[in-house]
Order: sequence, then C-alpha cells, then structure tokens
Amino acid sequence: MPYSSKSLLRKFLIWKYKHISERQFIYILSVVVGILAGMGTVVLKNLTHLIRMLLDLDFLKNYQNTLYFIFPIIGLALVYIIKQTWLKKHIGHGISTTLHGLSKLNGILPRYNIYAALITAPLTAGFGGSVGLQGPAVSVGAALGSNTAQLFHMSTKTRLLLIGCASAGAMASMFKAPIAAVIFAVEIFSLDIAFTSLVPLLLASVSAVITSYLFLGTDVLLHVDLNDSFDFKDIPLYILLGIVTALTSVYFSKVFFAITNFFKQFESRAIRLLIGGVAIGTMLYFIPPLYGEGYGIMNNLLKGDHVSAIGNMPFNFDLTNIWIVIGLLLGIAFFKAIAMTTTFGAGGVGGIFIPTLIMGSVLGNVFAKIVNNIGFNFSVPEANFTLLGMTGLMAGVLHAPLTAIFLIAEITSGHELFVPLMIVAAISYAITKYYVSHSIYTMKLAERGELLTHDKDQNVLMVLNIDKVIETNFIVLKPDMNLGYILKKAVAKSSRNHFPVVNDDNELLGVIRLDDIRHMMFDADLYEKVDAASLMRADDDIIDYDNDSMNAIMEKFKTTGAWNLPVIKAGKYFGYISKSKLLTAYRRQLIKFTK
Repeated sequence: MPYSSKSLLRKFLIWKYKHISERQFIYILSVVVGILAGMGTVVLKNLTHLIRMLLDLDFLKNYQNTLYFIFPIIGLALVYIIKQTWLKKHIGHGISTTLHGLSKLNGILPRYNIYAALITAPLTAGFGGSVGLQGPAVSVGAALGSNTAQLFHMSTKTRLLLIGCASAGAMASMFKAPIAAVIFAVEIFSLDIAFTSLVPLLLASVSAVITSYLFLGTDVLLHVDLNDSFDFKDIPLYILLGIVTALTSVYFSKVFFAITNFFKQFESRAIRLLIGGVAIGTMLYFIPPLYGEGYGIMNNLLKGDHVSAIGNMPFNFDLTNIWIVIGLLLGIAFFKAIAMTTTFGAGGVGGIFIPTLIMGSVLGNVFAKIVNNIGFNFSVPEANFTLLGMTGLMAGVLHAPLTAIFLIAEITSGHELFVPLMIVAAISYAITKYYVSHSIYTMKLAERGELLTHDKDQNVLMVLNIDKVIETNFIVLKPDMNLGYILKKAVAKSSRNHFPVVNDDNELLGVIRLDDIRHMMFDADLYEKVDAASLMRADDDIIDYDNDSMNAIMEKFKTTGAWNLPVIKAGKYFGYISKSKLLTAYRRQLIKFTK
C-alpha cells in the first residue's frame, strides 16, 4: 500500500475510534462485505454464462454431443495452464478451504483467493465441468471479508464474523434467499447465534441480495410454482423418501472420497488432467445433462418437463415410455456424483453444493414418478417431491438440515412444505450421520482435528499455533555421554531441568531429569562410570507434531499429569511443550475470541 494510502487509512482509523463505536463499525463493514460478496457472486455467474453463451453457437448444434466431450477437456486444460504458469498456488474446494482458514489461520485468508476462483471456476463450469459455483462464490466472498477485516485492523473474533457474513452474502446472492443464507453461515461455519453476530449476518445477507437484484434483476436460479400443499396421507412416502435420500447421500460421499483418493495416487497434475479429462468427456458425451452446473435439469423437472431435462441423448430412446424416462433419470443421478468428483480430480475448480441439489432434484422426481406409475392408484405432486429430494440430499451430503429446510421453503415463497421438508431432512441427516460422520466439507478437517464447532473451548484449542508453544532451547545429550560431562556441559549451563537424549539420527531415546541425578551430582566417583544411557528414562507420553491436534495434546497432559512433554516431528526430536506455556497461550487466545 502506498505511503499516502497508509496515511489516509491511519487518519480514518483515528477518526473512527473517536466517532464510531466498535459495534456500529462492524455493522457498516458487514454491509460492505455483503455488497462485495454479492458482486463477486454476480461476476462468477456472469462469466460462466458468458462462456456458455460463446460456446452455444448455432453452427455447433449439429456437433453438440461430440463437443460435450471436447469442451470440458479444453476448460480443464485452461485451468491447468493458469494454475501452473500464473497462480502457481493450490486452489482448494471453496468451503473446505474457508473452514481451514477459520480454524488454522485465524481467518487470515490470502488475497489470491479473491481472484483465483473468480477465474478458474467459470472456466471449469462454463466449459462443461460438472460442478457448481456456490463453493467458489463462498471462497471469493470469504477472502474479501477476511482482507476487509485485515485492512481495518479488526480483532480475530470480528474477522471470523466478517468471513461468515461474506459467506452468507454469497449464498444469499446466489439463490436470492437471505434467511437461508444466515442459517447456512451459522450451520456450516459454526457461528454463534447471538445478537452481536446475528445482526451483521442479516445485514450482509440483505446487502448481497439487493446487490444481486441490482445487477441481475428479479430472475432466480430456481423457478418454482407450488400448486399442491402438504397432505397428511403422504407422510409414509416422506419417511421413505428420507431413507432413500439418506442412502443416496452415503453413496454420494463414498464416491467422492473414493475418486478423490484414486486421483491422489498420481503426483503429476498433467496425468490427472489426462485421465480425468477423458473420463469426464466420455460421461458427458453419453449423458449430456451432466454438462455444466445443471440448473436446466432442476427447472425442467420442477415444470414437469422431463423430456427437456433429459436433453439430447446420443441414442434414440422412447421418451414416451415412463419407465425408460425413470431409468435415464436414475442414470443422471447415479453419474452426477462421479462426474463432479472426476472434474475435481482432473484439476477443475468448483463446488459440490449445486451438484447436490441437481442430484436430489432428480432423485425426488424419480421417486414421485415411481409412486405415480407403480399401479397402486397413488398420486403425488412431482414438483413437491423434486424439492423434497433436494432437501434430503442437502441435509445428508452437506450435513446441513436447517439450511436445506429453509432454502427450499424460502425459494418456494411459502410454508406449505415445511412439515414434509422437516421429515425428509431429519431422517436423511440422521441416517447419513450414522454412516458418514462428517460432510465432504469437513471430513478431512475433522480427521486432522481442525474442524470448528459450536464448542468454544475446542475452537480456542484448535486455532492455537503449535509452533508458538514448542520450546527448542533444550541442551541435547547423547547416550554415551558420562555423568561428569553432563553436569559440566549441560546442567551447569542450563536453566532447564529436562535433558532429552537422542541418537546420531536425532531420534529421541529418553530424557534425563534433574531430579533423577540430583542425589549423585556430588559423587565424583560416578562421573566416569555412569553414562546418559543408564540415567535416561522414557517420557510419560510423546506429542506427534504431524498428527496430534491441540485438543489431543491437551488430553495427553490431562491423562499423564505431566508438566512437560517432548515433541517428535517426522520421527525426529523437535522440542518440548510445557503445560504452563500451553495454558498461557490458551488464555490469551480465549481473550481474543471473547473480546
């Protein structure tokens, strides 16, 4: 930042300190962040639609299926080139990356997150990659929120809140659903539901929606016209649909992790691009509805037009036969998760939120079609069950039942479906949670102990930086050093009472404590006879730098009752953590969280 800009900012901060309260300024920033997140989402959507429009030329219509094979590979190749030659940085899944930034980076998100997803996500989805834009929109908004907070030197707690505000803004702008956006921010990012956080979230959400209306008009992504309300006799069907969406959510999650792990075995990004590009191209050639985000599928199914939803298949199917239609729709639902994850594996950038909606809409619609045509004189509204399918899959895959309920209720502009929405969401979430403990967003973070929850104590421990509590200024001993050498070169020159013993490869063998040798310190006859190997003993426990979370470290201190524990990094001795220093760091971080 130029000197004149720094001087101007400093003057503004001084003026703000004198004339505006902290709470009022947070409200102002939440509106600013909401507008920025809304604009970021608008740019994402418009860039994607512009690319789609440029590729949708009349003279290409006759070669559409062939181009469905080629276009995604071109898009993925462009993303690969941008990553390798310009960005030269990893671009993770938007919401997962944001959650990691909240838990391990104190909400300090890099500036490149603002433009990285803004460029690569439209290329991925615009050229046909089977991904959504909600995740990238959250990534862009969160980076804008974080950097705005950093610009005005806000506290850690406020910075985390503004990231939540930006995420709510991105959601609100995408779906024009401000209430669901607030629920989304609270549920996914584990924000506190208190007046101090709720008002900024509402302000950001409303600001983003207004921004979206300003640039995009009244057009919405999902066009829903409900003609049928809740019917008590359909409750068994809602329960059954909840079970079906739960099982499908488990399938979705398992496929995601399996394909992700498959691509991880290839270190070369070029090989991933080649394998993934060909795979996704092949799937899109045979199943064109998988192309791009797929909003057309949802909207056509909601209108009752399954022919348009299925699109131009390369083979001539009899779409007047409802069972063939059902089979084709099931194929779309089955391969959507595979196509989405393959796009990610090939290096594409996008989100899983919207693909989850697509898959859920198809599943709910198929469920209704089967019920209506199975021959038992049942008649259920297909549009309603299409929406319920979306709710069930959102609740299961994303582990966000409240977001699922309020999003669908809000976009339908009514409350007629609240009871069935709650039934399907609750059943789907409960069953999925049993088989898949965490969502796709949070699984890896939870495994590393880096997942923010509504448990404040755990969150404070999580954001502690282990490097700041490790002490490395211990005098290290070798096993063949005798007592005289230890007393002269270690004990006499150190204020510590712990002396780690390591071998030539710096592997920890044990520890000598001052209390263990105090009784022989003045017995000169032992100076040459006793060595470190005979004096050392094992520590009460060992901290693994690479694998132990702060929560696990605190538990080890609690279990052992030790005041100092050694740290091993990559199998080598690294230092010690003392309980007193850990508790001091914890108290300081707790103050940051609560002030």
